[in-house]
Amino acid sequence: MNQTHLPTADERSVRITGGTPLSGTATVQGSKNIALHLYAAVILADEPLTLTGSPEILDTAVCSEILNHTGTPTKVIGDRFETTPAAAWYPVIPDIRGRRIRTTAVMAAALLARAGQVTFPTPGGDAFCRRHIDRHLAAMEAAGASLEVTDDRVKARINSWDQAPFTTDAATRQWGPSLGATVTGMLLAARIRGASTILNPSVEPEVLVTASVLAAGGVGITWEGTTALHVTGTDRITGGTFQVPADRLEAATLALAATITGGSVHLTDFPPSEFPLGLLAAFADAGIELTPVNGGTLVRCPTKPRAVQIATGPHPGFPTDVQPQFTAFLTQADGTSRIEERIYTERDTHVGPLRAFGATVNTDRAVITVRGQSPLIAADVAGEDIRAVTAMLIAALAAEGTSTIRGMYHLRRGYGSLLPKLAALGAKLTIDQEKP
Repeated sequence: MNQTHLPTADERSVRITGGTPLSGTATVQGSKNIALHLYAAVILADEPLTLTGSPEILDTAVCSEILNHTGTPTKVIGDRFETTPAAAWYPVIPDIRGRRIRTTAVMAAALLARAGQVTFPTPGGDAFCRRHIDRHLAAMEAAGASLEVTDDRVKARINSWDQAPFTTDAATRQWGPSLGATVTGMLLAARIRGASTILNPSVEPEVLVTASVLAAGGVGITWEGTTALHVTGTDRITGGTFQVPADRLEAATLALAATITGGSVHLTDFPPSEFPLGLLAAFADAGIELTPVNGGTLVRCPTKPRAVQIATGPHPGFPTDVQPQFTAFLTQADGTSRIEERIYTERDTHVGPLRAFGATVNTDRAVITVRGQSPLIAADVAGEDIRAVTAMLIAALAAEGTSTIRGMYHLRRGYGSLLPKLAALGAKLTIDQEKP
């Protein structure tokens, strides 16, 4: 029996019977990653600020709790994220909540800009790699903060309110420009008079949307391509209502879920141009067709999937957060696919579970090799991060028999209603309750 309700807190696993082609229409949720950075930016506003289209996920609830705890009154009503300016700040991010999300340092930067001090835990989020925050800390120091850093906590304090514009570098040695550190730098600079500079800024949509919200509030934003971002601060930032863009990662996940089963999906209000160029190229190479239809995208794979050679990279390259799902899809492609993970070289927590389904998948440091086509069989697997769990769902949809997938907590961190959407497309799934 298909179930179309959202998982509740006491649900832990989903059972999927594979082999049914998925077909129908789906609406894409608001972007998780963009929303998380906007939840930090609202701290800077001197007027009420509302985000519409916010994803109804666990991370939204955690960020709301952090904002309320630290002084910014916040209400979440459906997909509306409503905030009013703080009367006073309590700039301490609770350890438990702060370790549940990946943008802890970004929220801390906004609190530091507002309150002149902040204490926060090292960030949490997904378990496939450690979240480095050295570029965030460098931005805080450049903005005039003194830091006390331990293994699990950071205390930052700005000793003078007469701050001068600063320069910080968002480049990392391994991963390219840091998305999060770019936003951290913007938030720190937004309330400092004069023009601060972020060298080697990220140009991911998360950064561009946050910059547009700040600019609408009165902050000066000037780009020099990918070389530098200049932020001219102000002592008053206005509010307003802003729409969270659709989640390109959920759109890709729905596309891969439908096409691995031989089906199709119409993504409403999500045109092909919303996909990153690197993803468009990879889809085309693999045989996935994207057709504009009524302002959305019809996704199908009319022929047998083809093996590909790809590498993840910064926007507009192939996004690392689609790599696990695409790896699952490539198990059904003839030939050998090679995926080079250039963003998070340790991102291979989905490889073992895919092998449990019968896939021929191997990992050698940052390179994942997929040999197909592999007949997939039902498996009992568990995931420890959002995208790995999603890769398992995609594999289960194509597998013979009924699979059990554990780790729904992680799924609910990033996808508000993916399971109901899959069920509406025809997936045979049931959600198992947590056992005492």
